[in-house]
Amino acid sequence: MARIRVLIVDDSAVVRQVVSGMLTAAGFEVMDAVSDPIAAMSRLAREWPDVILLDIEMPRMDGITFLKKIMAERPTPIVICSTLTEKGARTTVDALAAGAVSVVAKPRLGLKQFLLDAADELTTTIRAAARVNAGRLARRQPIAAPVPKHTADAVLPPSAPIALMHTTERIVAIGTSTGGTQALEVVLTALPRVSPGIVIVQHMPEKFTAAFAERLNQICEIEVKEAQPNDRVMQGRALIAPGGKHLTVRRSGAQHYVDVIDGPLVNRHRPSVDVLFRSVARSAGRNALGIIMTGMGDDGAAGLAEMHAAGARTVAQDEESCVVFGMPREAIKRGGVDKVVPLSAISHEIVAVHTHRN
Repeated sequence: MARIRVLIVDDSAVVRQVVSGMLTAAGFEVMDAVSDPIAAMSRLAREWPDVILLDIEMPRMDGITFLKKIMAERPTPIVICSTLTEKGARTTVDALAAGAVSVVAKPRLGLKQFLLDAADELTTTIRAAARVNAGRLARRQPIAAPVPKHTADAVLPPSAPIALMHTTERIVAIGTSTGGTQALEVVLTALPRVSPGIVIVQHMPEKFTAAFAERLNQICEIEVKEAQPNDRVMQGRALIAPGGKHLTVRRSGAQHYVDVIDGPLVNRHRPSVDVLFRSVARSAGRNALGIIMTGMGDDGAAGLAEMHAAGARTVAQDEESCVVFGMPREAIKRGGVDKVVPLSAISHEIVAVHTHRN
């Protein structure tokens, strides 16, 4: 099988040297490692990579401008390597909105050791990026390092009762990963102000989810915010799980609230879609709608099956509109999906829950 060809664009000599060696040792072909987008464009005139690893803050041309140029001319999987700062988080969200596949967070200090420690995460992320549907990139987090693969049992034991009582309080639970930032923008911006309460897991590193939620809140009619403990799931509001924390839903009377909790990685992720979906199955049962969207792997497949068994309606994004069809495919294979729809139809499914047309 042909090796994955990677172009590294980063003004840090340390990043170029360490990542080049790391990727070569892992079996990738490093096409080149250049210091800025101007040099990258000169290299791209002769040869094209499978994946571009891109810094944001660089001389002569910033990474966002370069990314938009690539997406306009020849959509290519791009992984952003961004600093863990407030400014870096905001800029990275812009990059994801412009079509980047994933983000790998890097610190300003201790960079070389961090890159060595994060080798598995970085190589896994680049391999995942190489398999995305490049045709979807023009319209549209990192996968964590290999660890023992926990199920939702590690956070929520499987023996709790399911909420069976039918109420008028409907909630929607959404799980997504690679390609999900733009997919969520398509869905949430299409919703009217009066929509059911929504809880979301988007696989994304710590410190980036707040900026992501803030950006969506500025362009949506509904309120979008990073979830905080005890936030109420309510009409006209979408709560996004903070990076590095699990998000669960509990019921109090006829209302639902969220908890933001620690716990082990589940399906190599924290937050995990399976954890969210299991909690919604228990707290809302048939009063819920579960939606699984574009993403690599199988996080959410088991949880969506639990929601289905509890009487919830369940929807999967179709293959043609996914950047990566992994998560929806696994959910469909497990028999937990009632309906498969294109991305453009998901907002209609959510509105139908609110208007009782389903």
